[in-house]
Amino acid sequence: MLRIVNYPHPALRHKSKPLRRVDAELGKIVREMFALMYQQKGIGLAANQVDLPYRLFVLNLEGDPSKGQEHAFINPVISKRHGTAEAEEGCLSFPEIFAPVRRSEKVTLSAYNLAGQELTYELTGLFARAAQHEYDHLDGVLFIDRLSPAALLSIKEKLRDLELQFQGDRRRGVIPEDPQIFARLNELEALRT
Repeated sequence: MLRIVNYPHPALRHKSKPLRRVDAELGKIVREMFALMYQQKGIGLAANQVDLPYRLFVLNLEGDPSKGQEHAFINPVISKRHGTAEAEEGCLSFPEIFAPVRRSEKVTLSAYNLAGQELTYELTGLFARAAQHEYDHLDGVLFIDRLSPAALLSIKEKLRDLELQFQGDRRRGVIPEDPQIFARLNELEALRT
């Protein structure tokens, strides 16, 4: 059963590997990711955020299964970027933390869907922003890495609280040590990438 991991969990810094196949098991993972995303009131979720090492993320800009359109992006590639805009972002792996992030206004993204078809999207606005945010996750890049020094300073205490919570969970045995996490990620990669 999948769960969302919070900063500073090592899976969030893991660079994902492309998936070799789309199958029923991957479809089940995608459905679980959507369910978790909706449960946490999010609009996007990357595989790294559920402790999986795959180049995969899901989006529904409405954050509601009865509204909007669900998108699963498998092995996504951003090929073009245009313009810049700054807007506030949050992240399900950083509960209750929001800060302004500068991103491209428009992107061209290609990815496979669950039917194994390669599709190309011209994304703008919130769709472009959310896709870039999730795409960054797949390379181990977090939205806090894109903050100005002043913005980072403004959330420093909240980040420290997450770090302390992580350390406490690790001491209680809730979160394994890094070597165990990396061994598991490598095993999963060997199976599907």
